[in-house]
Amino acid sequence: MFNLIFFGPPGAGKGTQAKKISKLLNISHLSTGDILRSKIEQKDEIAIKLKQIMSSGKLVSDEILNEIVSQRLLSDSKKGFLLDGYPRTLDQSDFLNNFMSKNNLNFDFIFNIEIEFNTLKERILKRSIEEDREDDNLEVIQTRYKAYSETTKLVSNFYKENYPQIFHEINGEDKIDEITSKIQKILKK
Repeated sequence: MFNLIFFGPPGAGKGTQAKKISKLLNISHLSTGDILRSKIEQKDEIAIKLKQIMSSGKLVSDEILNEIVSQRLLSDSKKGFLLDGYPRTLDQSDFLNNFMSKNNLNFDFIFNIEIEFNTLKERILKRSIEEDREDDNLEVIQTRYKAYSETTKLVSNFYKENYPQIFHEINGEDKIDEITSKIQKILKK
């Protein structure tokens, strides 16, 4: 059983790697982005608000994400989990750390996938075409990257400083299989 967190800017490959690694380890992949996109399809009042927030590139409130994550972790924590896209703010990380402590859970590995803005911009625009995602356009990319730089990067730095023995930097410029291989080698140590 492993409990992991994946950090990195939007388009860095967190989701791709999280799917591969969660399948390899047979643990739950908790992607807040996938959960939120799924919620939008329900077309209720919350879904309409979420769609407006996400299509503008803004982040969903901590309260909503904390609720989603805590519910999923309670059901999935026995077999392990991989967090992808959470925590994004220092308040979320405080909530998560308290949740983990209250439930006698620990993190085993934290990965931060680093990538240059121009590379991720190209990747996201390509993904937009391939997956027909409305939330992947240049304006949204810039908004999301700015939000990442101003909030999530601080969270990643917090974990880097406070969990150095399990925090690992990964070069997101590498090919997908090379990144997966590097992560697998770290997991085997």
